[in-house]
Amino acid sequence: MSPSPARQRTAPLHEDRASKAVAVTVPGPEQQGVAASAATLDVPAVFTATDSSPRGLTTTEAAVRRDRYGLNELPGVGRGQVWRRLVAQFTDLFALVLLVSAAITFLAYWLGRPRDPATLQLALAILGVVLLNAGIGFAQEYSAERTAESLQGMVPHTCRVVRDGERRELSARELVPGDVVVLEAGDAVPADCRLVEAQEAAVNNAALTGESVPVARIAQAVPPGPPLEARNCVWMGTDLVAGTGKAVVLATGAGTEFGRIFRLTAAAPKRKTPLQRQVAVMARRVAGLALASGAVVFAVRAPSGQPFVDTFVFSMGVMVALVPEGLPATLSVSLAIGVRRMARRHALVKQLLAVEALGSTSVICTDKTGTLTQAEMTVVQLWASGVSHAVTGAGYAPFGEVTDAGSVRELLRAAALCSNARLVPPSGRDPWRVLGDTTEGALLVAARKAGLDPAEEEARTPRVAEHPFDSARKLMSTVHRDGDGTFFACVKGAPLELLARCDTVEREEVTVALTDAERGRVTAAANGMAGQGLRVLAVARRQVGGPRPPVGEAETGLTLLGLTAMYDPPRPEVRDAVDACRRAGIRIIMVTGDHPLTAEAVARRVGIVREPDPTVATGVQLDGLDDSCLDALLADSAELLLCRVSPEHKMRVVTALQRRGEVVAVTGDGANDAPALKHADIGVAMGASGTDVAREAAVMVLLDDSFASITTAVGLGRSVYRNIRKFLIYLFSHNIAELVPILAATFAGFPLVPITAVQILAIDLGSDVLPALALGAEPMEPDVMNSPPRPRHERLFSTSVMGRIVFLGGIQALGVCAVFFWHIHASGIPYADFTRNDLVYREAITMVQAGIVVSQFFNALAVRTVRQSIFRAGLLTNPWLLAAGGFGIGLMAIISYAPPLQAVFHTAPLAPADWAVLAAFGALLLIAEECRKWALRRLRALPKGGVG
Repeated sequence: MSPSPARQRTAPLHEDRASKAVAVTVPGPEQQGVAASAATLDVPAVFTATDSSPRGLTTTEAAVRRDRYGLNELPGVGRGQVWRRLVAQFTDLFALVLLVSAAITFLAYWLGRPRDPATLQLALAILGVVLLNAGIGFAQEYSAERTAESLQGMVPHTCRVVRDGERRELSARELVPGDVVVLEAGDAVPADCRLVEAQEAAVNNAALTGESVPVARIAQAVPPGPPLEARNCVWMGTDLVAGTGKAVVLATGAGTEFGRIFRLTAAAPKRKTPLQRQVAVMARRVAGLALASGAVVFAVRAPSGQPFVDTFVFSMGVMVALVPEGLPATLSVSLAIGVRRMARRHALVKQLLAVEALGSTSVICTDKTGTLTQAEMTVVQLWASGVSHAVTGAGYAPFGEVTDAGSVRELLRAAALCSNARLVPPSGRDPWRVLGDTTEGALLVAARKAGLDPAEEEARTPRVAEHPFDSARKLMSTVHRDGDGTFFACVKGAPLELLARCDTVEREEVTVALTDAERGRVTAAANGMAGQGLRVLAVARRQVGGPRPPVGEAETGLTLLGLTAMYDPPRPEVRDAVDACRRAGIRIIMVTGDHPLTAEAVARRVGIVREPDPTVATGVQLDGLDDSCLDALLADSAELLLCRVSPEHKMRVVTALQRRGEVVAVTGDGANDAPALKHADIGVAMGASGTDVAREAAVMVLLDDSFASITTAVGLGRSVYRNIRKFLIYLFSHNIAELVPILAATFAGFPLVPITAVQILAIDLGSDVLPALALGAEPMEPDVMNSPPRPRHERLFSTSVMGRIVFLGGIQALGVCAVFFWHIHASGIPYADFTRNDLVYREAITMVQAGIVVSQFFNALAVRTVRQSIFRAGLLTNPWLLAAGGFGIGLMAIISYAPPLQAVFHTAPLAPADWAVLAAFGALLLIAEECRKWALRRLRALPKGGVG
């Protein structure tokens, strides 16, 4: 918790000779300019402003501030109480319709004289359906969210603090404004702080800004400017990669820059997926049709003299026949199957409906660092004596080769000596890693590949002095004592800066003068490597007169040894994933906080950019575009890279794409990505390297941080959508077979229902759910990623889907109507003389129920393909479907023959001839569907496969 404005206080600052006294408010969550104000102060004024001292806070004062400002943690996103989320399962429109139906049916039972046990059975059955659907949906979502919550750990758990003048280690949650934090290379920064001491300090701000290159930090005051550009401040969630320092805490928890982004993320509305919107539309239409049909039937039968309760129960049967009771459960479980399949592919989906939304993705806005790349700087090229030398291998593992390594040994030896990083070998599950600056770590790895041992070189020529890197000089130098007692300096830095300080160059182990022509060749080599998006450093050396030469002596009159070029290598699987996205018609836009040249180089390596001149826009340029110009930029740029962008820029781009009708997936791992992750249709965060803020905002977490997992997830999402359409056709087609006989009996004047509501529920939940689930579990088809994404506004019930529902449902309806009225007419009993207990009537309604179950078995086989013959696809290729269909028929047989169930469902035993007739009608349905597919293939010549 952070203080309210009323509880904030203003502390006086020291008045120095150059300025008047100013005031800085101790940070709260509403303030974001505190760091910028503190950055302009000298160190004593910082202590005064925060009411602290070099000895840190006292334990008593820290406790007071903790009570005042709260713990140093980001507020969790409220998921609501469990009971509230369970109750929310009953707000689905299908559930509401069924609940109202159950309540009215209970009322009808209570008011009936005498009370009919069948009416009570119907009410209890409807209520049981609602409870079953709610339980399945809640269990699936609860399980997915609990798994997602296990991904924690961005904010460090412990930190070193000066309290009461002593250094202590305590939980980062206990930090308060004014605490003095001790930082070393490899530490995660636990809060927003102002440095008061810094020795060769550098931070990696990738989690906050998206920029992968470490940035040097100082303790001196800096001119006013944007907070994130203050070189004497460090931010929660970033890492100190080099050097050491002490810092005063300025803001904690929600008052940090992380907190600002967290609030920006929390303010983004929760968007509905395409499937959510389409299911909602479908539910409204089906519910409306069910209510209207029930009302019409009631209006037709009421004047006929039938008892009111009987007429009402009859109408309820019509409503129940039209409401797909098994759909919510089937949909939830089918999506859960997709979730489990994705989890096996290292993609954790936190929301079930997001599985389907992935399949409709048309644009992926991807981050660069850690998503497309490995976040491990790697030397790939060396230049010495006018010759380029390739370096193989990627990442921090020192496995690879350097072409003609002997020619560049002195170059790499000097580069390794002039480094403060440390290469750490694998331990347990941890791979090779670097403690300190990643650029220096890359130089150490390259030296190892050339056969050098940096530790041995350091021991042979120990360091005696150092001039740390400074952004003004753009150089770093170290002084070493050689074995003969002489001293030499190793210098590395920006090529142009270092080249200007060189007088000679080493050529094939001979030192020669650095002529203008030679300078031109070096400059051309450096520019050529930089043009490839590589980070280039020059390395030089010289003899010095003593162990502690001034910087002017150590960094002038140098001998150039050569150039090193490095980059953050792409993940090896990314190119294939990008190619798969291209085949699938998915557009990829890189959105990064990094430099345009670096971004373009990575984009070319992974295949996002193939044209000579892609469109590259920076955040500053986006600020100058209004919405119409931004829309034009997004529409007209086939290959687009957005660089140096802020969280607000990312959100604006996502909104503009959605305005154009795109389904947008956004990938990222840093806190700066969180607002866009939440605002997107699909937010995809990194599980291994990502921040808590990003994982909280996303609906999908990549457990292996691999971009390729996104492509796999999109394919699985498309497969899920196809399977959903399959079982929708399967489920809704038999609703027609349930409704038509009831309507036919009404208009034919038959006084009883051809199928009772309890029988309908038995079909919907007992015989249909398992085959529908088997259809929902059909494996991903090989061509699923070879077609463009479906339009955002494409209806779930397209014309082709509705046509198949009517076609298949109509055949089933004709079949069951035929067997019902044939059985009734064959008895010779007049309609008016039939009662509920007549054996002929019970046999007839049993024939109707069994007819629907048997025909649905053949229907399940038919809907597996649209144009391809099921015999060509293979009748036995989905054994689960055959088993589920067999279970449904077996259950129907038990309902027909078991006396206890006969009493519940009002059924009667069927003769073998009856089953033969029903099987013939089912086979006729499959033959008719095969003829339709044959005609479709012949007349339209459409490609085979798919579910259209």
